[in-house]
Amino acid sequence: MKSVFRSVSSKVSAWAGSPAVFLGAVLIVGTWAGTGNYFNYSDTWQLVINTGTTIVTFLMVFLIQNTQNRDGKAVQIKLDELIRATKGARQWYVGLEEMTDDEIAELNHEFSQIAHRPGAARALKKLHETIEAEHAQRSRLHLPGRK
Repeated sequence: MKSVFRSVSSKVSAWAGSPAVFLGAVLIVGTWAGTGNYFNYSDTWQLVINTGTTIVTFLMVFLIQNTQNRDGKAVQIKLDELIRATKGARQWYVGLEEMTDDEIAELNHEFSQIAHRPGAARALKKLHETIEAEHAQRSRLHLPGRK
């Protein structure tokens, strides 16, 4: 059941986010609005669009949330792997998403304080220079004609 729901939700989310579906929705709303005069803008005429949009929205919330939950978990796994693989990274940041809101707010405050320290700009500049040097070194190693 889970795999069927996952498969359907992924496909429907991708389909629903396409330009063709958006255009179709615009055409449906335009057609509905255009028929208002014909139906004398009756309560039933209004109920048609209200009911239709409510049902679609209700169902789409679950499908899109399922897709976003999976994507969020995948991003967290990737970030955790980057933390594990980065020399000098604080390993206890792995699984940070499991912390309480208060703990995350405290960490956010700590990082705000770090960013405002006098040495923070120098540390960030040094990090940026290190990344650029590493990038330049890798670029030289991968030039055409070199092995």
